[in-house]
Amino acid sequence: MKEKIIGFFTDVVKEMKKVTWPRPDELRESTIIVLAVCGVIAAFIFGVDWIVSNVLKAIL
Repeated sequence: MKEKIIGFFTDVVKEMKKVTWPRPDELRESTIIVLAVCGVIAAFIFGVDWIVSNVLKAIL
């Protein structure tokens, strides 16, 4: 069992060395894009919710 655990962590270290990490400017750009898309989606959902809510209030 001990050998399997050691082997697992050895494999994890090997795989982590293969990872291509983004440069800080790439990370910053990606973060801005993700936040902007989240904002657009949130605004869209808010708008749809507001419209549906007002339509239901008018009906009831």
